[in-house]
Amino acid sequence: MNKVGNITFDCADPRALSHFWSDVLGYPRSEYPPELRESLLQSGLTEEDLLDRSVAEDPEGAGPRLYFHRVAEPKQAKNRVHLDLFAIPGKHATPAEIDAEVDRIVALGASVIRKHDALWGPYREYHYVMADPEGNEFCIQ
Repeated sequence: MNKVGNITFDCADPRALSHFWSDVLGYPRSEYPPELRESLLQSGLTEEDLLDRSVAEDPEGAGPRLYFHRVAEPKQAKNRVHLDLFAIPGKHATPAEIDAEVDRIVALGASVIRKHDALWGPYREYHYVMADPEGNEFCIQ
């Protein structure tokens, strides 16, 4: 059986985007441990090379690992895959709880693309479509 290793983002600034997503998900911000950094630099990589990739990783290993790597071209169109985040893990959040989580994430640098509040049959769909600082869409529900 396969296991998802990374959810990978192409981006312009891997370190900044990994820090944004670490803050959103409540992960510690990731930096190269000093021994690994030194080993990589001694192998011929440059400081600039080290900025080409970064991660946002759950230290418990329970949540997803997000991997960010630098690409030259900017984002051009809507994502074909996006993350859906639950405002309150393990329970159906109220609109007020979702709104509060949206406010927290906007304060971290995200933007709201649109709010969705409609009925789907007898069920209320209440969520926000948002974008991270580089324009990658995700939803909060």
